[in-house]
Amino acid sequence: MAGELENFLNTLAKGELAPVYLLGGEEPLQLQEAADAVRARARALGFGEREVLDVEAHFDWDRLARSGASLSLFASRRLIELRLPTGKPDRDGAVAITEWCKAPAPDTVLLISAAEWSRKHEGAWVKAAERAGVYVWLRAPRLDQLPAWIRARMRAKGFAPDDDAVALLAARAEGNLLAIAQEIDKLAALRSDGPVDAEELEALGADNAVYDVFKLTDAAFGGDAARAVKILNGLRAEGEDVIPMLGWMLNQLDLALRLSSAVDFASAVRNEHGMWPARQQLFADALKRAGRGNAHWRRCLAECARIDRMAKGREMGDPWREMERLVVAIAQPRAAATLLVA
Repeated sequence: MAGELENFLNTLAKGELAPVYLLGGEEPLQLQEAADAVRARARALGFGEREVLDVEAHFDWDRLARSGASLSLFASRRLIELRLPTGKPDRDGAVAITEWCKAPAPDTVLLISAAEWSRKHEGAWVKAAERAGVYVWLRAPRLDQLPAWIRARMRAKGFAPDDDAVALLAARAEGNLLAIAQEIDKLAALRSDGPVDAEELEALGADNAVYDVFKLTDAAFGGDAARAVKILNGLRAEGEDVIPMLGWMLNQLDLALRLSSAVDFASAVRNEHGMWPARQQLFADALKRAGRGNAHWRRCLAECARIDRMAKGREMGDPWREMERLVVAIAQPRAAATLLVA
């Protein structure tokens, strides 16, 4: 529920860290804030070294054991982050995590974060992580819980929103917590605390209309290639980085992949993902343009991974140019064959 993150943060602030933390959740903001809190607590407790292991295709799971066995030259306490984009390690991964949890490395905290999560992800390795430390499933607030979540977040910034302001913010962001948090932070940067009404929020949206990654994905999934490219160029001109954009793009592409395989689309978008009606229609139209099956979405996800490698210097190429090709392919699936690498 919506309070899981708050409960986790409150517990985290007390005492020593557990040897293992497993954070699973599909809402990027909650996952980010929970992981940030573990990092901050680790720094406060003297964990002077941090190592990040990004699990990609053909990941060498022996790296996890080697990281635990290696001696640090710089600090006596270490934080090792294991990032699972799909939330599903392969068989070797499940064994490696289970073995770690049976005998965690001394003076080391293992932080596992999974950007996809459901009951289908829970297995023996998850139980091993829970026994060794802390497991938190970060569920996004349901639509009926969203107003309370918005109000609490605004109050934490010192604002007292009226009901219309809360409703406007929820409708504008269509339940996207990252977008809502962005709007609240924008408000905090422009004015001091106090009452907030819908009229002021409307003016804020008009006066600070910036091209952002949420509009980018909406334009791409909405089939408007020209607008998507224009937004992408705007983001580049503003000095944005490709890698943060890819996180949300990957999230939305994976959602499209799962919806393309859903037995009952209407039930999936309403009950499993809690989508607002306008967003339900956005994905319904996107899936219709892509045709039957999920080959198109798998291809787009593979391209996302390729762009990520380029942005990190692990593969030759221009990530901005390939990002442009990707958003056009999402908007115009028939053009994907000529735009994306097979």
